[in-house]
Amino acid sequence: MGSGTDKIKGAANQAGGKIKEGVGKAIGNEQMQVEGKGQQIKGKVQQKVGEAKSTIKDVADKVADKAHKKF
Repeated sequence: MGSGTDKIKGAANQAGGKIKEGVGKAIGNEQMQVEGKGQQIKGKVQQKVGEAKSTIKDVADKVADKAHKKF
């Protein structure tokens, strides 16, 4: 997955998890609340992975540019 895809899926998981947690609270379903919180955490991790991939790509591009300029 690309960094953009990870960020988008992460945001979607956070939003879906928040909704699931809210519905769980509204109907008194603790299992649904826990699943919603878990989904939100998954989304946050996905977004951080996307950010890390983006940072690594930026650094690698800069290194490659510097190396290319030397030759």
